[in-house]
Amino acid sequence: MRRAVTSRLRAALAAAATAVAAVGGIAMTLPATQAAAAADGATGYAGANGGTTGGAGGQTVRATTGTQIHAALCGRASSSTPITIEVSGTINHGNTTKVSGASCNTAADVIELKQISNVTIIGVGGGAVFDQLGIHIREASNIIIRNVTVRNVKKSGSPTSNGGDAIGMESGVRNVWVDHVSLEASGGESEGFDGLFDMKADTQYVTLSYSTLRNSGRGGLIGSSESDRSNGYVTFHHNLYENIDSRTPLLRGGIAHIYNNYYVNLHESGINSRAGGRAKVDNNYFEDSKDVLGTFYTSEAGYWQVGGNVFDNVTWSAPGSENNPAGPNPQSNTTVSVPYSYALDGASCVPALIRQTAGANKGLQVSDGSCTPQTPGPTPTVTPTVTPTVTPTVGPTPGGPNLSIGAGSDGSSKADGTSYGNVRDGSLSTFWSPSGSTGDISIKWGSATTVSSVVIREAAGSAGAIGAWQLINAGTGAVLKSGSGAGAITFTPTSLSKITFRITGAASTPKVAEFETYAG
Repeated sequence: MRRAVTSRLRAALAAAATAVAAVGGIAMTLPATQAAAAADGATGYAGANGGTTGGAGGQTVRATTGTQIHAALCGRASSSTPITIEVSGTINHGNTTKVSGASCNTAADVIELKQISNVTIIGVGGGAVFDQLGIHIREASNIIIRNVTVRNVKKSGSPTSNGGDAIGMESGVRNVWVDHVSLEASGGESEGFDGLFDMKADTQYVTLSYSTLRNSGRGGLIGSSESDRSNGYVTFHHNLYENIDSRTPLLRGGIAHIYNNYYVNLHESGINSRAGGRAKVDNNYFEDSKDVLGTFYTSEAGYWQVGGNVFDNVTWSAPGSENNPAGPNPQSNTTVSVPYSYALDGASCVPALIRQTAGANKGLQVSDGSCTPQTPGPTPTVTPTVTPTVTPTVGPTPGGPNLSIGAGSDGSSKADGTSYGNVRDGSLSTFWSPSGSTGDISIKWGSATTVSSVVIREAAGSAGAIGAWQLINAGTGAVLKSGSGAGAITFTPTSLSKITFRITGAASTPKVAEFETYAG
């Protein structure tokens, strides 16, 4: 496995501190030491089935060793007495021993949350790092884990812990919320590591949110084999998966809701829905990756519902007897209904948003949902503020050269026979259309470029098809202009590296022949 991040990723990480400062839609939650009071804020499926509140309402204790964590669990009146354990410092094999008691069932060399309920573990102070030591949740319910780092947990070599899983759940687990954690390895199975976030043997109602999973062969699984289909109802949102070979996640049976995640540098495959699994995949951003969605390594099919995703420099392998990639033009082959409300951030602003919020020691920052007008259900109506003249032919253009010529392009989807590159080839005889009636088309450059106007030209015979739209700075998610119809659009000069034309309403199938950009 390629363990080192690419030079492009290193540059992106170095720039993240300044780049994300302009991101809209960020709100600060409570400080870590007060966050237990907000534990009833579990999102997604962890908020269903009665909700996930962890140790809310119970005693709060501090721990700086694994042994102290076990002692706190064992010191309760019962195995279900609520407790919040605030953790700081480094937890490792040297300070994690078994503790006995009527309210616990612990083990050495692993944080054992077994046959217990109503527990919150949260990192405070300068941070909490579980070094080469996994967190094992078994026959347990109502568990919250927040603001901690779990790194380099091995299943072979020395030392070993938790079967090589950073966080592992199995055997009748219910209602777990893992939030703002950093899960990291230093290689794949050949180096002794396994999954970063695994669920098996009847694990249900789980949410992983605002977390980072990186530098691993395996991101995680739901179901340990094709016959282990008792797991599911899992939500993944606002997470970063970076420099991972596969399993982001692997879903065997069950239902997963996967939205507003950022996937970058996935080497072999990404979301692998198989053995009857069904995944709802909304408004994610996939970048510099291969086979990011489909059924892989099995003939037992899985299913997906897709919408609003961005595929940026994604490659797809050819279909085979045990390989069914969803691309290069991903289409839904099932429908998935979720029982909770949620707000979707626009996929175009997900990378910068996730770099700012996801992972431990980020201040428990979250998105307030204002990064996009998109919400579940029907597309909201956008009130037109500009009504350009509709014209499918080349007419007067703003001053200077068309900056789209020689630039790059991508989008949310493309209809058969169309291409993202058709909007920057200088020809009105070629065009791009989304796979449905709405979608995104973007122009991008390798460095910051100042743009103050664009011209959207429709293909011949499609004049008037484009309805409501938004013009978006894809790096920040800021809406530069909104309106309806094709034509010339001017706005305040803006330095950006990617600009997106988002069609949110259409009278018929839109056909964008040219997406011209100008500095003047």
